[in-house]
Amino acid sequence: MSQTIEVTFAAIADIKAEGGAETLIVFAGEELALSAATQKLLGPAADLVKRAAATAKFKGKTSSSMDLLAPAGLGVGRLVVAGAAPAKKPSPGAPELDYVAMGGHAMGKANGAASVAILFDLPEWRGDPVVAAAEFAMGVQLRAYQFDLYKTKKKDEDDKPKAVKVTIGVADLKAVRRAMGHANALADGVKLARSLVNEPPNVLFPAEFAKRASELSKLGVEIEVLDVKAMTKLGMNALLGVGQGSMHESRLVIMRWNGGKKGAAPVAFIGKGVTFDSGGISLKPGGGMEDMKGDMAGAACVTGLMHALAARKAKVNAIGAIGLVENMPSGTAQRPGDIVKTMSGQTIEIINTDAEGRLVLADVLWHVQDKFKPKFMINLATLTGAILVALGNEYAGLFSNSDELSERLTQVGLATGEKVWRMPLGPAYDKLIDSKFADMKNVGGRHAGSITAAQLLQRFVNDVPWAHLDIAGTGMASPQNDINQSWGSGWGVRLLDRLVAEHYEG
Repeated sequence: MSQTIEVTFAAIADIKAEGGAETLIVFAGEELALSAATQKLLGPAADLVKRAAATAKFKGKTSSSMDLLAPAGLGVGRLVVAGAAPAKKPSPGAPELDYVAMGGHAMGKANGAASVAILFDLPEWRGDPVVAAAEFAMGVQLRAYQFDLYKTKKKDEDDKPKAVKVTIGVADLKAVRRAMGHANALADGVKLARSLVNEPPNVLFPAEFAKRASELSKLGVEIEVLDVKAMTKLGMNALLGVGQGSMHESRLVIMRWNGGKKGAAPVAFIGKGVTFDSGGISLKPGGGMEDMKGDMAGAACVTGLMHALAARKAKVNAIGAIGLVENMPSGTAQRPGDIVKTMSGQTIEIINTDAEGRLVLADVLWHVQDKFKPKFMINLATLTGAILVALGNEYAGLFSNSDELSERLTQVGLATGEKVWRMPLGPAYDKLIDSKFADMKNVGGRHAGSITAAQLLQRFVNDVPWAHLDIAGTGMASPQNDINQSWGSGWGVRLLDRLVAEHYEG
């Protein structure tokens, strides 16, 4: 599913222009500044770089590069000079140099080469060069990800993914290799989330998703899978109502990573896992409905995050809970006008069966806050099209009852590039979901659709610090960038791993 890629590290002195690599990548900063090691490696070709840059109007900006084919004096077929100039006016909280994106950009310039040598030595560093090298290598891996599991025919040999060996020259070889433990775990978590989102719904239905999440037990994650009988006993009628029209039975998966102090309250992450959303009786339009295989991107993120935390042995107790359902129309499907009693005892009138994700999350949020008493809960869901109208594909919508949690999410979002924008909550919006016949209704009308969805979720969290991330614009079909060329983005894994690492470990 991913391009076969082997990433290794070498000492800077061992990166040779004539060492057999098809492509050599080096970095130039502001005013085309080159590090001493880069100048030594290029030798007389350093002057060629400056002359070519003038012609190509290459100024060393990040996410820009310049190609030189068969440069004289170097024993490689291609020389790529990538930009490494720190941003002059970065967004507040954003890094001056995004090393993950730099790695992705560099990998994008491999252009099918079987062997790539990268001299990762910059004329000007921002932050720790060891951390920078690990993040850079992670970006290389994320850019190399492909999902072509179901392609059985290729037009010609050039269309087939090729194995590529990437050698990265770094200053402190031993320290970088140690730092790669975290980076590799995180990259694998992102790729897992992407693959789950990319899978077709006839393959990844609730029971199969639960099976794949259960594989995290190999990393030491404790797994509990609740079937329909167990959820019925708990009173999870809101979640079960969504899936009652499908031939595929619903599941709830609880993943527990116990890496922190024994008895310490866990942090909790909850994901919406609608493996296919037809809209139910309130059937969606046919155009684009195939994208609704990605309506489980929240659950995919939580699964990828739990993989990352366990693989890097994070010093935290963490809960990952995913509600897995398929929303289909049939003679047994939920109807508009139905009233369901949730696990909390509160009742919800169903106005629109296509507003199903909030029903799933309502029961899972209640179960997690009631059973595990977490420090906080963060749920992720491709919940509303309205958030796309408000924020497009650039930000996820953030709704929260906690200023501290919101500020932390905002800051780590800027640092990772997985950005969030806080949206309002309040009594006036909450009144919009009051029902004539039940405690609440599952939609509040045309206006403020993302907000009223969040207001419903808030009724199931009590006083636990909580944040809801509406990732409808970022979790699937988001714009491709330096580190992601996939339909499923794996959005949120890096964001939440950074949140845990910076604020909740140890």
